[in-house]
Amino acid sequence: MATSDSSGFSEVERAAMKERAREAREFKKLPGEEQVQNKIAEMSPDDQKLARGIHDLVLGVSPDLTTKTWYGMPAYYFQGKVICFFQAGSKFESRYCTFGFQDSAKLDDGPLWPTSFAITDLTDEVSNTLRARVKQAIS
Repeated sequence: MATSDSSGFSEVERAAMKERAREAREFKKLPGEEQVQNKIAEMSPDDQKLARGIHDLVLGVSPDLTTKTWYGMPAYYFQGKVICFFQAGSKFESRYCTFGFQDSAKLDDGPLWPTSFAITDLTDEVSNTLRARVKQAIS
């Protein structure tokens, strides 16, 4: 487990903040799609494969979705707000990748609903679930 310093942030959290600062300096000058493609290219081969599949899947849901990085991750925007994102498992030394939704996603379903998914493979079932959730998120 990553240790924290006197600021209370772990090494992983500090790395994420540094990545966000790098985005502000360098990546934000690039078009959104180029930002995302550069981030995907930095991932491990397994994470790249998942990221590319999910990227195509999400952008195929609606022509109104746009993309750019967000905290060092490929993220998908609707009407200027982050709706969902892909987090490579290798980024946080996790055994799985994560596909998550932000609070601007319209996923509300009573007092409890899923906002992120652990993903190890982009099967037909996984693709169908994510596609349905993204459609709901922008409805």
